Amino acid sequence: MRRLASLLASIALASPAFGADAPVALRAEARALFESIIAMDTSVTKHEVPAMAGLLAERFRAAGFPTEDVHIVPFHDTASLVVRYRGDGSGGRPVAFLAHMDVVTAKRSDWQRDPFRLTEEAGYFYGRGTADVKQEVALLTATFLNLKATGFVPSRDLIIAFSGDEESAQDSTVDLVDNHHDLIDAEYALNGDGGGGVFDEATGKPTLYYVQGAEKSAATYLLTTRNAGGHSSQPRADNAIYDLADALKAVQRLRFPIQWSDWTISDLKAAGHVTPGALGAALRRFAAKPGDGAAAREIERSPAFIGKIRTTCVATQLEGGHAENALPQSAVATINCRIFPGTSAAAVQQALQAAVGERVEIAMRYTPLVSDASPLRPDVMAAVDKALRASTPGAVVVPTMAVYATDGSVFRRGGIPTYGVDSTFMKRSDEFRHGLNERIAVDAFYAGLPFWDTLIRTIAGKP
Repeated sequence: MRRLASLLASIALASPAFGADAPVALRAEARALFESIIAMDTSVTKHEVPAMAGLLAERFRAAGFPTEDVHIVPFHDTASLVVRYRGDGSGGRPVAFLAHMDVVTAKRSDWQRDPFRLTEEAGYFYGRGTADVKQEVALLTATFLNLKATGFVPSRDLIIAFSGDEESAQDSTVDLVDNHHDLIDAEYALNGDGGGGVFDEATGKPTLYYVQGAEKSAATYLLTTRNAGGHSSQPRADNAIYDLADALKAVQRLRFPIQWSDWTISDLKAAGHVTPGALGAALRRFAAKPGDGAAAREIERSPAFIGKIRTTCVATQLEGGHAENALPQSAVATINCRIFPGTSAAAVQQALQAAVGERVEIAMRYTPLVSDASPLRPDVMAAVDKALRASTPGAVVVPTMAVYATDGSVFRRGGIPTYGVDSTFMKRSDEFRHGLNERIAVDAFYAGLPFWDTLIRTIAGKP
């Protein structure tokens, strides 16, 4: 950690931003790719991911990537795309680069602009997937094509792994890691769908850049109460709905143990210096003294930060009764939990059961993808810092843990340490991922070209 602190303290601010000066042909290539894939509705019900994978695969083959190194891996009605850029092996094991081709559903009637047409307006690119995460698909593809065209020979193999259903089941990613591990096996992975940079709201200047090395896991539990029921004209004290209500209040009161890691402490410390008032002070105290109870109580009042210090569970859905004039025979509540790395889904279920009592049935709705944190690697942090100085200088690099899950959790579970390094920056007020009128700043998009080029050359270039 001392080495990392020394590295972060030495961040240089003088390097020019390359984004605006990237070669015209490379910018045009990236924009054309972006436009083509935004136009494809790759949401879960449209089944266009295989077509997108085919379009990208053809671009790689046309650029000189051997057919045997370009793999479309079908999985039911979706697919993954894996492309290997062969190196000379002098730099060690491969590095994988992750993103996903699918997007969240977008209804044209809800949007001001067509969500499946790339629109450039007032300094922004609009469209579904512009920020989550087709921008990284386009930037990584354009960067690989450009490096190939310029004759770059990496010192290690570079592997693109674009998945096909990250926004829904992640089955294509699980299939890739579990059943096609030889295609994606790597020393570590860099995930374009995690981390990323923050622009100051007032000045628009870069402030923080987050490298994501851990993710909370999502698990859903069903709480069920049962009763013999009867006629509603003869109410009794025992009632499936009332019993479930009591159980839900117990879940509301439940507090999981406070937890922390190198990733979260660095994150909270950085946030504490830019967060005003009592919350900012509590973040700084917790970072200085991990586990501080008073600081934790203040932090957990903030929905934005409570997930950084403990496992959380919350009720999200209810179902109960079978007729308006009958006592309920059963009632069911859905509890969604976000599990801190290092805690098992079984342990969370046991804590829920202890809170609600044995009369309430608890079952996992599905087998969750639980993964541990990646090791905090100074070489990865240094490479990211160098890439930022070439693309968007001025941001402080901060380790972080995501309170949501990405494909990175699947790769970590499969033994591949993964680091979220979204190349783009945005203001927090421009955050419309999964929402209406999703957008990304035009300059931030183009700055991703020098970011990926520098990062790849740093980790896989010749000495």
